[in-house]
Amino acid sequence: MALHGVALVDKPAGMSSFSVVSRIRRAFRSVGVTKAGHTGTLDPLATGLLPICVGEATKFAQRLLDSDKGYTATIKLGAATTTGDTEGEVTDQSEVKVDRAAIEAVLAQFRGPISQTPPIYSALKIAGKPAYEYARAGKPVAMAARSVVIHSLDLTAFDAEAQTFDIDVRCSKGTYIRSLAVDIAVALGTFGHLAALRRTRTGGFDLASAQPLDTWMDASDEQRCAWLLPTDSLVADLPMLKLTDSDGGAIRQGKIVSLRATGAMSRVDGASAEPDPVKLFRLYDDAHGFLGLGALTDDGLLRAERLLSTHGD
Repeated sequence: MALHGVALVDKPAGMSSFSVVSRIRRAFRSVGVTKAGHTGTLDPLATGLLPICVGEATKFAQRLLDSDKGYTATIKLGAATTTGDTEGEVTDQSEVKVDRAAIEAVLAQFRGPISQTPPIYSALKIAGKPAYEYARAGKPVAMAARSVVIHSLDLTAFDAEAQTFDIDVRCSKGTYIRSLAVDIAVALGTFGHLAALRRTRTGGFDLASAQPLDTWMDASDEQRCAWLLPTDSLVADLPMLKLTDSDGGAIRQGKIVSLRATGAMSRVDGASAEPDPVKLFRLYDDAHGFLGLGALTDDGLLRAERLLSTHGD
């Protein structure tokens, strides 16, 4: 059976997410892995949690792309940059000094649903090209504002002399912490940029469970395989549905299974309580364990949504 799962990597600064994925793919090549992909990029400046899907787990990466994220960030006041972080050139400066009370008051304005404009130096596609390509070419382009949600935003440290402060953020997908840093500075009546960023959480995964990239690369094949989390950890938020081996076999063959006909609907918790006509489940059977995802209708019809292809018949 082919190897598949999730590698939790503590990404180092100065390296692109693509480069990290390439190195992890290379590390698992000796055990037959040919596919790997990340679950949401981190800028080269950023460090921290980068879950990488290995093998068949890449089929379920979208669940993490759509999940909430957690970060710790350092914001430097007094200077704006072209990129919104330390990698850009300084464009504006201010002598305005702020205190802790002012920061606390302004942070309160950014909790909950907010509108923010993504940075021009980002990978967002405009007319089929990443926005950063327009920025590097000196071509002005309008970035549309988007709605995001800041679930929590807390001040954790403040250096009055250096005019830097640290924040802890939990936010919805699509939130740009660089834009948040710039907007907070503007609300404080000054300029600012992101000085450091570390991702601490994505979906149900936590940085405390990650290994540094060098540790992954230096480990033995046996140790790397032991660190790999099971593929179904990517969809652990979905309810579980245990199938008979017969129904599991039918699902793997692409058939639609009537759970009412087989009497399995009695084992489905709350399937009819959902307002949606179709509910997504993690599917398992005794013969193969995790099969993938299935969509169940209120009338008990189960069809495959996304399955592992590593199981033999």
